Amino acid sequence: SRARRKASTGDVVVSTVRTYLKAVAAVTDEYADCIFSTGFAVLRARQLEQSFLKWMILNELLIQSIEAHSEGLSYPAINASALVKLKSVIPPPEEQATIAATLDRETTRIDALVEKKTRFIELLKEKRQALITHAVTKGLDPNAKMKDSGVEWIGQVPEYWEVKRLRHVGRYSNSGVDKKSYEDQQTVELCNYTDVYYNEFINDDMPFMQATASSHEIEQFTLRKGDVIITKDSEDPSDIGIPAFVRHDMPGVVCGYHLTMIRALNDNYGSYIHRSLQSDHTKAHFFVESPGITRYGLNQNTIGNAPVALPPPDEQATIAATLDRETARIDALIGKAEHSITLLKERRSAFITAAVTGQIDLRGKQ
Repeated sequence: SRARRKASTGDVVVSTVRTYLKAVAAVTDEYADCIFSTGFAVLRARQLEQSFLKWMILNELLIQSIEAHSEGLSYPAINASALVKLKSVIPPPEEQATIAATLDRETTRIDALVEKKTRFIELLKEKRQALITHAVTKGLDPNAKMKDSGVEWIGQVPEYWEVKRLRHVGRYSNSGVDKKSYEDQQTVELCNYTDVYYNEFINDDMPFMQATASSHEIEQFTLRKGDVIITKDSEDPSDIGIPAFVRHDMPGVVCGYHLTMIRALNDNYGSYIHRSLQSDHTKAHFFVESPGITRYGLNQNTIGNAPVALPPPDEQATIAATLDRETARIDALIGKAEHSITLLKERRSAFITAAVTGQIDLRGKQ
């Protein structure tokens, strides 16, 4: 095997395959003496300050040069001989040390800010999830009298609420409409697994893929306002039962394969069912009841047995509207924090590039 290149602390490893991923990292004590595979080049300082090497390689212009000199379309790669021929400006040794020290200090400060904002986002997401779970099990009235729900992971619910199984609240069907197109079928737009997994709401302006479906499938699985669609199976049990809510009638758009469509019965509200399916107790039910080893899935019985804490219809509508408003507010805060993190990372990258290419003068900096 050629995978016998050991790295020491201070070395820099550069991925030489799929170089568009820009995978560059300095080796710390934790990974010193590890053997790196042939997918990496291990760079070691020679006639160069070791502390400066990392920052020289993390220079965005050099990383772009690595990409530009890579060969291949679907799996671009650069060989070691081409990599070491790439050029970079080198300041005098004393300036290398100054640049490295300045970058160590400033990037540490930026990284600390990114970490704080990342933690803030995590807390907001936890608050969002707790808000949903509380609203669909305890309601919005803090003074409501409570009773035992009879379901361990739901706990107490307002005494005038009912606890029903999903089969008594909504009608549900597993879709078998796949991504293939058949000549004897009608052309449709397909709402597929990723559309549901990555979107809390399904809207008619989303870029659906084209497929075909039979007349029966179109009749059964065309999306209507109030429908809830959930992911039915996955390699990871935490990825199943993820719900998305259909906000408008969507003629010509059909629910696709690996998904289950749920349609509210009687005077129940799909928007409330959607929020109930997002709650911790439904996630717990799906997690416990989804069998599998390498792939996990929900069968019809498991979906139908999911417990739903059910208030009267008018209260369902109020809870759903309140959650729409409050989660949108939290999502806006998350969006701002994520944008701030993006700007900080861009600033970090730009500062590194400017420092190691002499665009800013750090001489005399302490």
